[in-house]
Amino acid sequence: MGQVQDKVAIVTGGASGIGAACVATLAREGAKVVVTDLDDPRGQALVADIGSAGGEAVYLHQDVSLEESWSGIIEAAERRFGRLDVTVANAGIGIMCKAVEMSLADWRRQTAVNLDGVFLSVEYAVPAMRRADGGSIIITSSVAGLRGSAGLAGYCATKGGVRLFAKAVAMECAAEADGIRVNTVHLVSSTRRSGRSYHGPAGATCRSTRTRFAKAGCRSAGWTGSGHREWRAVSRLRRVQLHDGGGAGDRRRHDGRRKTSVELRLTA
Repeated sequence: MGQVQDKVAIVTGGASGIGAACVATLAREGAKVVVTDLDDPRGQALVADIGSAGGEAVYLHQDVSLEESWSGIIEAAERRFGRLDVTVANAGIGIMCKAVEMSLADWRRQTAVNLDGVFLSVEYAVPAMRRADGGSIIITSSVAGLRGSAGLAGYCATKGGVRLFAKAVAMECAAEADGIRVNTVHLVSSTRRSGRSYHGPAGATCRSTRTRFAKAGCRSAGWTGSGHREWRAVSRLRRVQLHDGGGAGDRRRHDGRRKTSVELRLTA
């Protein structure tokens, strides 16, 4: 029996990178996964691999910034698997550019994916999770959402925005006592090693990349109350702090393979 046996999850931006790692982990732990992305070949290949390993997953093409795509994604998840328990709002882009050199087209495209996409994922997932008597929303942020980074001003704005957005939504869900948890994950950027390019709209002027992140094996310590907390992956042997309404504790876990130290424990 897996940790999320028979739960139903949607993972946006799930065809590659951290999204694909989330998809693979959820499937391995027993979840039925709806994978969405713009990269159809990779998404379809990932779903095929999961099926070959005995898991259940389906791939759907989606631009998370388009509202008209969302009702179909939720309907497909409920029609095929009966419910929605987990949403991983992972889709995002990173546009490397100084603020004074960034075009408005670049700013708006990045905001559309990183902020509008997260907003829409929450707007459409929450009602479905309420029909299922609760659930969990996990939003991929970044350490760039906690502190500024030269050359990534627009990206920092979006990742800081989703961090506070998640806190607010967590409080709204707690007030409704709907059993929905909302968390953010703050990972270390490794944009210098990014491989694939994101091609912006006509007139875009800055070099654009799909941001990749150092993978971190974050696990919950069993906290089940409604609210918000942050998982952060930081440089090796540093401490990080998690926050929720009940207080937080911290400890180090060194992962030699990934060279990260990940906070794992919340106190009651």
